[in-house]
Amino acid sequence: MSAITTPESQAVVRAASQAASSGTQFAAREVLSFKLGTEEYGIEILKVQEIRGYEAPTRIAGTPTFMKGVVNLRGVIVPIVDMRVRFSLPEVKYDAFTVVIILNVAGRTVGIVVDSVSDVLELGADQIRAAPDFNAQVDADYITGLGSVKAGDGERMLILMDIEQLLASADMGLVDMKLQ
Repeated sequence: MSAITTPESQAVVRAASQAASSGTQFAAREVLSFKLGTEEYGIEILKVQEIRGYEAPTRIAGTPTFMKGVVNLRGVIVPIVDMRVRFSLPEVKYDAFTVVIILNVAGRTVGIVVDSVSDVLELGADQIRAAPDFNAQVDADYITGLGSVKAGDGERMLILMDIEQLLASADMGLVDMKLQ
């Protein structure tokens, strides 16, 4: 995998690193936002290890379609999950904006492929709404709420995710939450 070299991406990486290294200064509402199609998602910044440009991973036979394969990241074998495929979104060609967010979840390193990263945002309690209730056929246990962020004259909506809950779901099988 190659490191991101665009000025915008470097700024996001710097902000993510500063937020992650600050620890107690930032609450759990400090999120890294990223896009999948037209939707914007947010994950807890403290789970982010780094953001890298996309390079094709080594495919592993018999894995689910959302599992793109694995990469060797400085001696650590990291599974790579394509979030578009995981969320049943239409496939797109990977381009210069496609990135892999390397996460530390439940003591494991995992990468997720997203269309692009947007910002590091600090959301106050007044900017977060409860997640909507879904029927039993919709698996949305990983959605923790909806964030509202000012954007020009309007607002943009951010789907807040508990990335550990998503990666620990039975269909993913990546993280054993009992190990915590």
